Amino acid sequence: MPDYHDDLRLAHVLADAADAATMERFKALDLKVETKPDLTPVSEADKAAEELIRTSLKRTRPRDAVLGEEFGTEGHGSRRWIIDPIDGTKNYVRGVPVWATLIALTELGEGGDHPVVGLVSAPALNRRWWAAKGGGAYTGRSLSQATRLHVSGVEAVRDASFAYSSLHGWEERGMLPGFLELTRDCWRTRGYGDFWPYMMVAEGSVDACAEPELSLWDMAAPTIIVQEAGGVFTGLDGRRGPHSGNALASNGLLHEEVLTYLTA
Repeated sequence: MPDYHDDLRLAHVLADAADAATMERFKALDLKVETKPDLTPVSEADKAAEELIRTSLKRTRPRDAVLGEEFGTEGHGSRRWIIDPIDGTKNYVRGVPVWATLIALTELGEGGDHPVVGLVSAPALNRRWWAAKGGGAYTGRSLSQATRLHVSGVEAVRDASFAYSSLHGWEERGMLPGFLELTRDCWRTRGYGDFWPYMMVAEGSVDACAEPELSLWDMAAPTIIVQEAGGVFTGLDGRRGPHSGNALASNGLLHEEVLTYLTA
């Protein structure tokens, strides 16, 4: 199995630079925010963080391709870095501390590219999570100060904690009845949203989470972290990985049952 330690170390360096840039502008009264064509917000901090990461990757990994939310695709090759400079921009611009920089490395294989390194850094929460293929998943502030992650052992929906982002997306797609039935049958539900519930699945504090519409940069890093923590990450079509445009992450024990609720 390939050794991704150097790539993981680089991901931490990239995240350190992004954290400094985003925290400097967090809650700034003069923060510039624009509306993108898809009607979602983008701030000057989103753009600055992605530019920092891209500049560093050009210097350190010139042969690798890059896909970022704000500036699209650059380069070609079997390795590709996938960047979401601020996942949770709406929280960021309102001063809510639940947002993070997502960094993933994918490699081309059977069925497309697959995440092999993932890092999620939430500096306003003072939290960071990461994983590399075959090396396990961890949380901490650095490689040397880390705790290994493991998903929960909850086996029944009636005992499960389920997280989601909002009701609107499920309603738009005609999937609200099954979603509501799941929330009624679960022990506990919370609308944490964005990257955070996936990290809690990896930590074992949440047993499953799902979202009906996502982009690749939202999912690439969480996918490998959940998987290396012992969980399962699929689309609502059951396809493993981050390529379905939506997601269900779980401890694995609940996966098929939760999927049945959401796709009924």
